[in-house]
Amino acid sequence: MIRFETVALAILLCSSAASCSSPRDYFIRTPGTDARQLQDLFELLDSGRLDADERYAVIQKISSSISDAEDYARLVDFLSEVVAADPEGPYNARHLLTIAWAYSRQDADEVAALYYDRILKNYSDLTVNGESIHLACLRRLISLSHDPAKRIEFRRELITRFPDKVNMGNELFLLGNDYESMGDWDATLDAYRRFLPAFVAEVPGHPDAIQYAQQFIDLATIRKDWTYETLDELIRAVSSAMAAGNARALSRIRAKVGFFAMDWYQDKTDGNSQVIFDFGAFTSGTRLQRAETLDPSSNSREAFLRTWGWTERISVWYLYFRKVNFPADPEVHGRWEWAGIYFGEKMQ
Repeated sequence: MIRFETVALAILLCSSAASCSSPRDYFIRTPGTDARQLQDLFELLDSGRLDADERYAVIQKISSSISDAEDYARLVDFLSEVVAADPEGPYNARHLLTIAWAYSRQDADEVAALYYDRILKNYSDLTVNGESIHLACLRRLISLSHDPAKRIEFRRELITRFPDKVNMGNELFLLGNDYESMGDWDATLDAYRRFLPAFVAEVPGHPDAIQYAQQFIDLATIRKDWTYETLDELIRAVSSAMAAGNARALSRIRAKVGFFAMDWYQDKTDGNSQVIFDFGAFTSGTRLQRAETLDPSSNSREAFLRTWGWTERISVWYLYFRKVNFPADPEVHGRWEWAGIYFGEKMQ
């Protein structure tokens, strides 16, 4: 359990015990530390002979000793006392950053976030060991926040203030994700448009980021005339085109964004699965047939239809239909589209 007593209460309790001879004993006698070393450091800290940089070095040494002992509550107490004793101290932002870290180590991320935010709002940035304190705070706040609106605020500041310190492609894609979750479609479109030229490496956790962003842009900007109100209407249109062997009609019916053609073992994120498909090579001189019913794995949002008679090496194709998931355009969101093809017999 996390202790939230103030340092004043801790010192009062220590001073009332027979084993404590001074308020500093509360820190000097931290279990798991070298008490003699801590006593020497506190004597140096209280000597009045140190300049700001020297005081900072001693404070860091004391903090490291307490941190190594994993007494994070005592570490918070110590650094809180340091900041309270010198509210204008030049290294207070660094001390508060350590306090925030110590709260996270005690599973108190909400409290830690308050400290990160306090540093950003009330303290000038400080570079320690070549790293910006504000940059560290923004990164932590983004990772800790469950509110997309807050993440947007922090990520925009991160992108604006530290463009050379972040992976811009990653940040712009994730910014677009958060705007999308908020239903801000114009901002989503802008973020994804900026993301594409900034992409240099896979976005962690989003292996399909390039395809996803491009599809959003395409869906937002082109006429979506391949969708159908119901699945039955769509299947009738496909069946009619198949019966006539009409490659041109099949091309008109298929989705114009994100359409794929792949075997069952292939990954949809594979660039080779995203195709400009020519049905003419597969419909000439053959009788195309389809199952009377949908595959049993079909559901209210996606459906599979077994077909056969296609030319070339693989005769059996499963046509894949799905509901359009694009709330940015209410006119097509929830309608049905023919989204792709799986070659060969269905995997069991």
